[in-house]
Amino acid sequence: MKKGFYVIIAAQFFSALADSALQIAAIALLISLAEPSWMQPALKQCLAAPYVLLAPLVGAFADSMAKGRVMLLTNGLKFIGCAAILFHVHPLLGYAIVGIGAAAYSPAKYGILTELLPPQQLVIANGWIEGATVASIILGTVLGGALISPKIASMLLGFDMPMIDTDISTPPQAAIAVILVLYLIAAAINWFIPDTGVDHRVPSKNPVYLIREFGHCVSLLWRDRLGQISLATTTLFWGAGATLQYVVIDWTRHAFGYTLSQATFLMGLFAVGTAVGAVLAARLVQLRNAVKVLPLGIAMGLAVLSVIFIRHVPMAVVAVIGIGVLAGFFVVPMNALLQHRGHTLMGAGHSIAVQNFNENVGIFVMVGLYGLMAHAGISVHAAIVLFGLFVSSCMALVWLRYKRTCSETDLAHLVAVERHGH
Repeated sequence: MKKGFYVIIAAQFFSALADSALQIAAIALLISLAEPSWMQPALKQCLAAPYVLLAPLVGAFADSMAKGRVMLLTNGLKFIGCAAILFHVHPLLGYAIVGIGAAAYSPAKYGILTELLPPQQLVIANGWIEGATVASIILGTVLGGALISPKIASMLLGFDMPMIDTDISTPPQAAIAVILVLYLIAAAINWFIPDTGVDHRVPSKNPVYLIREFGHCVSLLWRDRLGQISLATTTLFWGAGATLQYVVIDWTRHAFGYTLSQATFLMGLFAVGTAVGAVLAARLVQLRNAVKVLPLGIAMGLAVLSVIFIRHVPMAVVAVIGIGVLAGFFVVPMNALLQHRGHTLMGAGHSIAVQNFNENVGIFVMVGLYGLMAHAGISVHAAIVLFGLFVSSCMALVWLRYKRTCSETDLAHLVAVERHGH
């Protein structure tokens, strides 16, 4: 791998680490401000909304200049959003600014790989990027919980900057101040990402043209028989995964009296389970057998229901890791299938944009529904049952759709693709 690749990995790690830690700190800030409970899932919606609204435009923006510069600018936008929260801008608004930066950062971090590396190294490179992202999500979640814990928060609040009065007086504010430093580290690393020398002229900067082109790509992938199955599955997975974070927070508070800081431990274990499932799937499932993991999505939804009967922490640990393993094992083959169909139909760049759009629509809708349940005063157990049944029912419908519309010919094509290495 070229030296510049490891710079990209480091920049992605610190930027995503800060994103994950900031989510926990922002939730803690909402709690300290005594804001209504529905605002906590609304945070995730504020992050997802820019991905949805700006999806037709961010690809062209990422292609309009050197990708390293795009990553530097968009990381700077994340820093501004984080700083705004620290200086008393409402967390929802500040987090939306972070979301705009994240939405524009995504196509740049993937796009630069195709400019920097030869095709035969792209699969390994994407694996490194995903691995760094998963690691940063796990560590960021745990870090966010640690920063707001009473012991570490008191240490941070007891630290005085010489000759500077910061007006930082609460644990969430102290945590956010530390997270700002992480964004600065990411920005410093971004500065050293090499210019790949690729021509950065885009076919059109006309927003109407870009929106029409994007709409065509979305329609193309949803009409494809295998594309619609994989896209529906990954959309549901990311929506469910984002919602599960809030389910875990509310459930552990109800079942074990956990604080937010303690709940982040189980959130981190879910991410670990997902990573384990992803590794197992990568080793055991071939592209031609990708659709055979669909029943695991049904099983995951049913497994979520089991947590309402858990009364002891060790059982909770096993259940959360198990749900994560199921999630990772069924989403990785579906993601590979989606990337294959997207690359075949429209090219990798457009495919990633369509995937980001749909997955964040899933996050926005499912987290929003959970927020509505919280706002309506529905009990935690009832919300968990409704959530689990919703996931299982949707996955069952996707499985039936596959059985009705896809044929052996579709799978035979995948076998041929694997055999010839395309």
